[in-house]
Amino acid sequence: MAFRVAKRIDDLPNYPFVQISAKVNELQAQGKDIIRLDMGSPDLPPPQAVREHMAKMVMADNTHGYTGYRGVPEFRKAVAKYYKQLFDVDLNPNTEVLPLIGSKEGLVNMTLAVAGEGDVVLVPSLSYPAYAMGARLADADIFELPLTEENNYIADLSIIPADIAERARILWMNYPHNPTGVIASIDDYAKAVAFCRQHNILLASDNPYFHVTFDGDAPVSALQVPGAKDWTVEFMSLSKSHNMAGWRLGACVGKAEAIAALLQVKSNMDSGHFLPAYQAGVLALETTSDEWIAERNDRYRCRRDMVVEALPRMGLTMRTMPKGALYLWASVDEGNDLDYCQGALEQAYVSIVPGSIYGDSGKGYVRVGLTTDEDRLAEALRRLIEWKEQN
Repeated sequence: MAFRVAKRIDDLPNYPFVQISAKVNELQAQGKDIIRLDMGSPDLPPPQAVREHMAKMVMADNTHGYTGYRGVPEFRKAVAKYYKQLFDVDLNPNTEVLPLIGSKEGLVNMTLAVAGEGDVVLVPSLSYPAYAMGARLADADIFELPLTEENNYIADLSIIPADIAERARILWMNYPHNPTGVIASIDDYAKAVAFCRQHNILLASDNPYFHVTFDGDAPVSALQVPGAKDWTVEFMSLSKSHNMAGWRLGACVGKAEAIAALLQVKSNMDSGHFLPAYQAGVLALETTSDEWIAERNDRYRCRRDMVVEALPRMGLTMRTMPKGALYLWASVDEGNDLDYCQGALEQAYVSIVPGSIYGDSGKGYVRVGLTTDEDRLAEALRRLIEWKEQN
């Protein structure tokens, strides 16, 4: 007899990056040297002082027990202090800050906390797949908001029908944007807050790239909009801001009632993070200098410029210069993103991401990651140029 799974799993598509990794692993098992430009995992290390502090705390005798469902007060206070310093946003660390194991689980668990069967989740198309996957797991309906070059990859909320707005429970935004690198303005956030206030919807701002910006652009938070905290939560993470992706350390901040609902879900699923990670996270938030961030971002900018220069010879065209995040978004000259990425992987041995996994608006585009060191990136670009010239 066949093993049976829950209907929610039977109907859930495979997570796209699992499929990409499976193909990469298959080729690596054949001895192929695959250069991965598909991942958003920083290749550069966290600040040295943070790593040293982590090592010290790991060796202590009293840092290995449970930390509680709400994490440790010191980390919540550090996040609140950071938001005040960076965005001039006031947060109560006891009711408006909740640590997360990274931020991805928080994205999905927040949807489970506020949406269910018959509800609608407003998901941008283009967007990080976890937003739609969370809605599917919650048995909620998805209404896609097209993000295109024409609307500068900012959702037009006026297209949402009245009956959809009435059923909507959560609206997702993500800037600096994955995959395009576009940055939203305070006015863009203000329009979203006003829409959510009008329709009693939770605005969920996914903001892991707030410290990865180029060309002088300053970090922006949805919570900077006056009154936003009544309708908004924001997800922050040290994965991208401090090169700590594997540490799985982030937080959800904002509307206290939504934070409490998220805690109710999480407390039935996990037991908080490793204490030394919290302690190192506090140090990262309190001591990482603007100079360290600027130097790190300049390396990403240089990589961005390397890719931009090579694009025409790779059969790609860049439509929008990324102002932040870790990726470059380009259209495929021959139009088919799936075919392009399959050929790049199987013939040039370079893994990049087809745009269609981010929604219908991504068809015909690809995402090229910037988290590979300059030598390997140059080799990847050489391979892709050679592949296109031979085909």
